[in-house]
Amino acid sequence: MQYMLLIYLPNRPVTPEEREAAMPAWMAYSKELQDRKAYIAGAPLAEPTSATTVRVQNGKRAVTDGPFAETKEWLGGYYLLDCKSLDDAIELAGKCPAAQYGSIELRPVVDM
Repeated sequence: MQYMLLIYLPNRPVTPEEREAAMPAWMAYSKELQDRKAYIAGAPLAEPTSATTVRVQNGKRAVTDGPFAETKEWLGGYYLLDCKSLDDAIELAGKCPAAQYGSIELRPVVDM
């Protein structure tokens, strides 16, 4: 079954030094996902200040800059995984480096 790991990060700037220091853990995590044949896709996302929000109401499109609402955390990236079970997905989510300083939302992907 496929699961989406949504990675939420604290809403504060990340310094280049912090990003560089975190890279080995992220590389090791991605390698483990690939070695376990759980990895389907994944990517980091740019900061919310680069977001564009699109809504259509009464047939009119409205485009605004930035995220919809201020939050304490922001969506920082994702992994799409193929896991044998929810327990397997939970184990892999717990190994994600961001679980130590952010949060991981885990959702099954609905077959359509």
